[in-house]
Amino acid sequence: MTSDSFASLPLTDSFLANLDSLGYKTMTPIQAQSLPSVLEGRDLIAQAKTGSGKTAAFGIGLLHKINPAWFATQALVLCPTRELADQVANELRRLARSVGNVKILVLTGGAPMRPQIASLEHGAHVVVGTPGRIRDHIGRKTIDLSTVQTLVLDEADRMTDMGFYDEIAGIVSACPKRRQTLLFSATYPDDIRVATEAFLADPVEVTVEAQHDSGKIVQRFYEIGFDERDAAVGKLLKHYQPASAIVFCNTKVHCRELVDELRAQGFSALALYGELEQRERDEILVLFANRSCSILIATDVAARGLDIQNLEAVINADVSKDTEVHIHRIGRTGRGDEKGLSLTLCAPNEKKWVKLIEEYQGAPVEWYSIKDLSVDEYAQGDAAPMMTLCISGGKKDKLRPGDVLGALTGDAGLSKEQVGKINVTEFQTYVAIDRRVAYDAFAKLNAASRQGGDFGSFKGRNFKMRFIEV
Repeated sequence: MTSDSFASLPLTDSFLANLDSLGYKTMTPIQAQSLPSVLEGRDLIAQAKTGSGKTAAFGIGLLHKINPAWFATQALVLCPTRELADQVANELRRLARSVGNVKILVLTGGAPMRPQIASLEHGAHVVVGTPGRIRDHIGRKTIDLSTVQTLVLDEADRMTDMGFYDEIAGIVSACPKRRQTLLFSATYPDDIRVATEAFLADPVEVTVEAQHDSGKIVQRFYEIGFDERDAAVGKLLKHYQPASAIVFCNTKVHCRELVDELRAQGFSALALYGELEQRERDEILVLFANRSCSILIATDVAARGLDIQNLEAVINADVSKDTEVHIHRIGRTGRGDEKGLSLTLCAPNEKKWVKLIEEYQGAPVEWYSIKDLSVDEYAQGDAAPMMTLCISGGKKDKLRPGDVLGALTGDAGLSKEQVGKINVTEFQTYVAIDRRVAYDAFAKLNAASRQGGDFGSFKGRNFKMRFIEV
């Protein structure tokens, strides 16, 4: 029995069988170093980056202790963003399949309060939420944390960076003193160490280096002039032609400028930065994940908590002044067994930040010339392969993904291969359709509804529908 085998842990046969069916074959370094202590009930401080397998590290630990017959909040996971909370909850639901009827509830801002309160009245075993919204529920006395056995602070450094420390402290004080606390953080500077000291009792400390396997992520640096940056991003995209890429900018102003430049060149690009409304942010992420948008231009704050699968490339339009931020940026590509590509543009005044990256990774970076890229200056970027149809009906209307797929493969005459991801939210449904047949499918759905205007028939009812143009 090897130490990185899940079978070496004191888990039930059904739990191990479920892990195996989910593709959890061997433990990642963070899982191997933390799970034995977590399963013993110890408090934990774990330094690990996004994509290291940390969700399973705390998820297996907290689910192992859940009693499905006791309808009380037995575990609470705090996350910095709504997106990360959704991702964590989805992963916990997969991990919980062997445990029994475990109810996992997401409580985040940007969503209506009343349905959350109704769900809490029915009880939940695990709550995953953002600090602000959890504090709101505590203030309204709609949540009882006195039964929490496991408290998880996920991406604690990001939560404190975003100004959530007071909310977190209030939430911790609403939990029992006798509990297990698991703190996960990509970085753990002294100020956070001091701030969180009171939350933990004799914690085990685990650190997994925030380095990347150079065999998995190819890093290339390009020196550019001050006024060449946005044109250079277009050249990189035309030369490497990634199916999906995130372009990081240091400011939201640069995000806006660059998205205009790339869209003028024919690319399907959207910008993600602070101050966007939650609805806009959610929609942008749906479009990027379902391949209706190929390029996401983002600031580091806006990209916190994003976990995007199969990302082919990361482009740094600006060099980050924080070395660890650079490491986290490029770590979004090359996940799992995939290869990744990281391309960084550097103006002369940014070379000092590159030197810090070289010191951090203990090796020089590789420089390339932007002039050596073979691209047609006047070529247009490729449009994304999918288009997103937005249907004005969702969970509230009892719409399910199967209902939408049925209409598209029935009335619209599409094959299953021509239909992409289907996201059903409370009030709306987003479905990706192969761009080449999208408008024809729309016309057929509209004809089947037998109603004027842009309506389609789903589950025997007519709903307004529209394409979201990128």
